[in-house]
Amino acid sequence: MAQALGEDLVQSSELQDDSSSLGSDSELSGPGPYRQADRYGFIGGSSAEPGPGHPPADLIRQREMKWVEMTSHWEKTMSRRYKKVKMQCRKGIPSALRARCWPLLCGAQVCQKNSPGTYQELAEAPGDPQWMETIGRDLHRQFPLHEMFVSPQGHGQQGLLQVLKAYTLYRPEQGYCQAQGPVAAVLLMYLPPEGSELHPAFWCLVQICEVYLPGYYGPHMEAVRLDAEVFMALLRRLLPRVHKHLQQVGVGPLLYLPEWFLCLFARSLPFPTVLRIWDAFLSEGAKVLFRVGLTLVRLALGTAEQRMACPGLLETLGALRAIPPTQLQEEVFMSQVHSVALSERDLQREIRVQLAQLSKSAPEPLPRPQARLPGAQAIFEAQQLAGARGSARPEVPRIVVQPPEETTPPRRKPQTRGKTFHGLLTRSRGPPMEGAPRPHRGSASFLDTRF
Repeated sequence: MAQALGEDLVQSSELQDDSSSLGSDSELSGPGPYRQADRYGFIGGSSAEPGPGHPPADLIRQREMKWVEMTSHWEKTMSRRYKKVKMQCRKGIPSALRARCWPLLCGAQVCQKNSPGTYQELAEAPGDPQWMETIGRDLHRQFPLHEMFVSPQGHGQQGLLQVLKAYTLYRPEQGYCQAQGPVAAVLLMYLPPEGSELHPAFWCLVQICEVYLPGYYGPHMEAVRLDAEVFMALLRRLLPRVHKHLQQVGVGPLLYLPEWFLCLFARSLPFPTVLRIWDAFLSEGAKVLFRVGLTLVRLALGTAEQRMACPGLLETLGALRAIPPTQLQEEVFMSQVHSVALSERDLQREIRVQLAQLSKSAPEPLPRPQARLPGAQAIFEAQQLAGARGSARPEVPRIVVQPPEETTPPRRKPQTRGKTFHGLLTRSRGPPMEGAPRPHRGSASFLDTRF
């Protein structure tokens, strides 16, 4: 199944133009010297200038200042003001601060701090020849029109090779999945290596593969199959006419959904929109992927005219991959995504229902997917709890030697026999009188007399 999904990823890349984040093998000859890169680094792209609906420069500066303030006190912000973080992620993280915000949102900075020398050891270790050959064949397919990945010997392809090799050594039981290539490439665009021991792009990839989407990039891909069934169930509930059409023409979710979810839409949508999806995904988790997928299906097949124009399987798949770019503009598209009526509770309920049905219908018991955390807040709380448990170490008893105290003779009971109490009895008949306070051992008079 993984091989079939990989072939589909390669074939689908030829359906888009160079203005998106896709590329194909026919474009490996390289762009002409007269073509300039847009503001995202794509040579000859159409995003050189901000598109319609793009926020003005003053508003971007205000958002940058808000992010600087929030990230300067990240633990306090996540503990008390996560709703503000979520709303700012939905508005879009400023491009200048994604390198700072993405590792904080996904918890990669904590992983990097807890394992400072892990990546350096993985980078210096020789990779598995089987995985190294497979990774090497896929390097040129990852954004061939981006200035970082144009040259085979450039820092982009070489850095991508190191990150993917390091993950195969970090999780040898999972190895390498072709869909990890575009995900790691996007991370490298905004998270370059900071040093020999620190590599935030690697740790972000680890968090995406193991915390956000566990079971997606392993050999069985059990989580992908489960989410495909969940997506069809959500279509049946939210878009029943579209669901009926897909069933009639024989378009199952595994024909289009893996390319979307596995690559986090990096090979399917315009790059500015991809970045906005990633901002929301790292904040709110996998439910963002379902919201985006439902929005795309509605835009492609939502009207009766659109469905009538797709009488068969090929036409329907072509419609899902050929949504007009004007409908995929980042601001308009993301406003529709966030308006989809799908909460985390709804998603978890549907996952439990579909998991139970798959367990009954499958001839063999399916491997249960690992539990994934629903976004940045859950990851932050889990890391805080793990840190608190790790710091609760048993204290080693200390032996403190103190000099022996000077023995003082026991206080003797005063002798009162034969003494008069006339003065005391006289004072008791009148108002109470307070005597002079007894000198304290810590008082100034005592210190003066003692030393």
